[in-house]
Amino acid sequence: MAYPNIEAILEEGGDISVGRVGPIDCVASASTSYDCPVMLVRRDGESFVALLRRLDRSIAKAWEQEITIDEVNG
Repeated sequence: MAYPNIEAILEEGGDISVGRVGPIDCVASASTSYDCPVMLVRRDGESFVALLRRLDRSIAKAWEQEITIDEVNG
């Protein structure tokens, strides 16, 4: 399974994290040295693989459209 956008984040010195954030059971986020373009809340019934796939696609969308995707803070 390839996740080219997650790989790009990591190769540029950024990171991804998946885990509990405050009262939210599972958040997947991607951050670079200068911003955090994506924070996703895991959906009910969403598999871990599906969450990673959505994270990868969301990174691409955030970069292409120069936006932040933040499901944690609204």
